[in-house]
Amino acid sequence: MSEQEPTSGSELNEVEQTDKEHVFGTWSFQKEVSPTQVVDSDGVRFTTAAGDEYIDFSGQLMCSNLGHSADAVADAIDEQVRETAYIAPNYTTEARSELGRKLAEVTPGDLSKTFFSTSGTEATEAAIKIARAYTGKQKIVSRYRSYHGATYGSISVTGDPRRLKAEPGIPGTIKAPDPYAYGSTLDPMESVEYIDEMLELEGDTVAAVLVEPIVGSNGILVPPDEYLPRLKEIAHDHGALLICDEVMAGFGRTGEWFGCDVFDVEPDIMTMAKGLTGAYQPLGATIVTSEIAEHFEENMFCHGHTYAGHPAAVAAGNAAIDTYREENLIERASEVGEYLGERIEDLAEKHPSVGDTRGVGLFRGIELTKHPEKRVPFGTREDKISPGSTVVDEVSARAKEHGTYVANMINTLIIAPPLTITEDEIDEAIDAIDAALEVSDAAMDSVSTT
Repeated sequence: MSEQEPTSGSELNEVEQTDKEHVFGTWSFQKEVSPTQVVDSDGVRFTTAAGDEYIDFSGQLMCSNLGHSADAVADAIDEQVRETAYIAPNYTTEARSELGRKLAEVTPGDLSKTFFSTSGTEATEAAIKIARAYTGKQKIVSRYRSYHGATYGSISVTGDPRRLKAEPGIPGTIKAPDPYAYGSTLDPMESVEYIDEMLELEGDTVAAVLVEPIVGSNGILVPPDEYLPRLKEIAHDHGALLICDEVMAGFGRTGEWFGCDVFDVEPDIMTMAKGLTGAYQPLGATIVTSEIAEHFEENMFCHGHTYAGHPAAVAAGNAAIDTYREENLIERASEVGEYLGERIEDLAEKHPSVGDTRGVGLFRGIELTKHPEKRVPFGTREDKISPGSTVVDEVSARAKEHGTYVANMINTLIIAPPLTITEDEIDEAIDAIDAALEVSDAAMDSVSTT
């Protein structure tokens, strides 16, 4: 499906119609785009021009970690814009230097120096260029069920089927299998050993292995505890770096600061965005170890952006990190996430169309099936780049009718609410999904229910 919010099929208002005529809808066949005007948001809820209010059970595109009432972040943006709205990257501000310092504090191990950009895809572009420059090698190994961004470098290392529309991409990108216990022929730990053989057969030509520690929009895939440590060992054995894409899993969503913290692994390079500002400003970041940073003292760092370290964006980042700390949102996500996991398991026991549930903290996925024994999906990878809707889309639409917005990607409902969500709000959203899953239950193959 596209990443547009499901709509009720009502006529577009003037704002929505103007938007449809003059603005591209992302990842969509434009004839199917039907934008919904949002006029207000507060806490974990948002309201449309039609007066409909929804619980934001996916944090929009899994980025509104702080919800819609982070006043400290909004105030920091306002104050910074009035002081200095923009300066060129060869200047600095207190906000930029402070955010660099704070990221060195909250990221694991020796990660210490950051390049700021404006999105997750740009953070990936920087990571690719840094890895190639530092190692002197060209190839990047990533995985099939992954998403790393939309620009040419990042879509090339993406495994998600959206990359097919952009091929041929940049040279030197190689795809590996995923730790997908429910839908792959390989056991997760077999898949990581497959990567070991890949690097062996590629010879000394691989600059880095790039992974989401917990896969996001391609299914919320949580590997075994030993997977990521073993992957780092494999990469280093072959003279390659480990790049962790924390754009979606980062900043508390897993109950830790970052997804790699769940597995006690320090990557060589880390990318981030989304929760870095709680989506209050567009900001991406690529942070590297001190050893990699030292390389560029005598070798040119050949990368940059006009808006690298934009004052308003980094001010938002500082305020966001302060909010995570002061409101104990990282720890809270772990505690409330346990409750969320229990409620999702309640759904799995009740609805035969729930094939698998996965996740950590407030980062959860519900994968649907029309035949649980054969694990037959309702949505396929081909559907991602094809017109029309799927049963999974219909489930999301039904949840919306019951007051809850939940995104879906391919065959999985993506549950990633703001870290401020309460147990009562979780119950309300789960009730909506409970009603929505009746759609997929009714659409199951008859043989699977007999």
